Amino acid sequence: MKMKLGTAAVAAVMAASPVMADLVFPSLSYRTGPYAAGGIPFADGYADYFNMLNARDGGIGGVMTNVLECETGYNTEKGVECYESTKGEGALVYQPLSTGITYQLIPKATADGIPIHSMGYGRTSAANGKVFSNVFNYPANYWNGASGAINYLMEQGDIAGKKIALVYHNSAYGKEPIRTLEELSKKHGFELVLLPVDHPGQEQKSQWLQIRREKPDNVIMYGWGVMNQVAVQEAANIRYDMENFIGIWWSGSENDVLPAGEKANGYKALTFHGVGNDFPVFADIQKHVVDAGNAAGNGDQIGTVLYNRGLYAAMLAAEAAKTAQEIHGVADITPAMMRDGMEALVITEEKMAALGLPGFGPEFNVSCENHGGPGLVGMTQWDASAKTWSLINNFAPSDMDVIQPLIDEDSAAYAAENNIEASCN
Repeated sequence: MKMKLGTAAVAAVMAASPVMADLVFPSLSYRTGPYAAGGIPFADGYADYFNMLNARDGGIGGVMTNVLECETGYNTEKGVECYESTKGEGALVYQPLSTGITYQLIPKATADGIPIHSMGYGRTSAANGKVFSNVFNYPANYWNGASGAINYLMEQGDIAGKKIALVYHNSAYGKEPIRTLEELSKKHGFELVLLPVDHPGQEQKSQWLQIRREKPDNVIMYGWGVMNQVAVQEAANIRYDMENFIGIWWSGSENDVLPAGEKANGYKALTFHGVGNDFPVFADIQKHVVDAGNAAGNGDQIGTVLYNRGLYAAMLAAEAAKTAQEIHGVADITPAMMRDGMEALVITEEKMAALGLPGFGPEFNVSCENHGGPGLVGMTQWDASAKTWSLINNFAPSDMDVIQPLIDEDSAAYAAENNIEASCN
């Protein structure tokens, strides 16, 4: 039977406990290969947040944290190897940082009783916790992103009869939004044009020649790594209006726009978290981590989009661990306890402000029925002169009337294929 203790009672239990092992948070990183420019700042932000907790707070609930980093090169086979080599080290939760790796780890991690947090990526229907007991993708997923882009365009004017192109990484990741956009095109009457780009995305001449010929009113991109900066440059080459070019959150970092210089001005990207370095937590990271010589990188990525995303993933993991400690009344939690903490996670503005991240992300609750969070999506825009991203549209709801039936359908198919009885324990 699970114990539910108040914060004071938990503190008393922890104070009386013997020295405990570290709380282990594996980081399936990629600091090498064609996607390293995106993988490095995320991994730095993830590690630096836990380093800050160790230095400033003595870890989580009195237990030090250990970020166990394993290089995947954004390669699915290597990602699985990293999982197998680290899962026995006390791993509490995996952040695969790859849709392909996530798909492969879902059955493995579930069988091993270890949770996965594929924040803003992975298998979208994993939002159904009744089927995917150990997988979480809060606070938003790829289908929320697709809907968020369309909702934003509808705010700018009627899209019926317009042509919208999807330029996408020709992988499980890039294909994720297609079904949602197809359903939204039926609902709102726009024409959808699909333009796949093969890995790693350095060759896109034919796709952008087609865009120049067909003149879509808007382009949505689901890209990653070098594919993004090539696409932005190709769009500039054909003089496509950047105001009409929207990337998913993995196509909206500084790496994607800086190479095009002033020509990238006005490019937009979706987001589920804040941008910039104007948050109190960064002063603590500077003091306790960077200035102390314990930064995962060289300290120059603080406040960049992907550093912030890694930090956000770490913060959510740390808060879930705290929740697990409170639920079970122990500090040295197990992966199963961590899963419980993730499923009971509550993020409020008050909590984010106390963590030094006021307004950084949407408020949300997680439950067995909903492992995906609220699906609130914001819009950012690049100012090439200032070299900064700005939030131009606050976190807004996505079209769950379209998305929820797709989640239900896909998760039911997965359950049938894998003999899973959907339930909430």
